[in-house]
Amino acid sequence: MKLREGRRKNQTIVEYILIITLVAIASIVVLGIFSDRIRTIIAGAASTFGADDAETAVQQNSVEILQEMQADGIDVNGN
Repeated sequence: MKLREGRRKNQTIVEYILIITLVAIASIVVLGIFSDRIRTIIAGAASTFGADDAETAVQQNSVEILQEMQADGIDVNGN
């Protein structure tokens, strides 16, 4: 009986880990696909509230922003 309980407990932990992993991967994929659209929405909201740089942010895509950050010496790789 105890052996079955231990297996079920371990199985439940593995299932939770798999679910969390799938949700994390799906979130990363969605953010990667819609990053430019999300940035455009945020920049639009910022321009509504009076930000000066919102128009420039909307015209650039994510790759250009990362390249500018690297050129400015900002570590975009998290190292």
